[in-house]
Amino acid sequence: MTEESQRTNIRSGARWEPIVGYSRAVRMGQFVAVSGSASIDAEGALVGEGDAYVQAKQCIDVIDDALRKAGADLGDVIRTRTFVTDIEQWPEIARAHQEAFGDVMPATSMVEVSRLIDPRMLVEIEADAILADD
Repeated sequence: MTEESQRTNIRSGARWEPIVGYSRAVRMGQFVAVSGSASIDAEGALVGEGDAYVQAKQCIDVIDDALRKAGADLGDVIRTRTFVTDIEQWPEIARAHQEAFGDVMPATSMVEVSRLIDPRMLVEIEADAILADD
């Protein structure tokens, strides 16, 4: 593996990482992929139970933290994928996304799913980023 393509796994300490066998984010060269991020705080507690907007904001905060650990930030995001348990809540989730990415305008999708790993979770977001060449 060349130095430019060296892999860096970023872990958050979430209890699911060792159970499932994944990293919060992976950086390969200039590319950073952030796993689906739920509305969980540093202590592992759900944030914003029943509030899709608050949950979406927390998901984005988790993504931001992972990106920073990988040497990137929200401005480097080129794509997000949002999974929601009730598509009728899309305006509140979209508002949180727009507040974070309104100037970045990444490609995105929002998809309704039947449920997430914890039934209290209303939204999960993943992101891909590319760092600009120096």
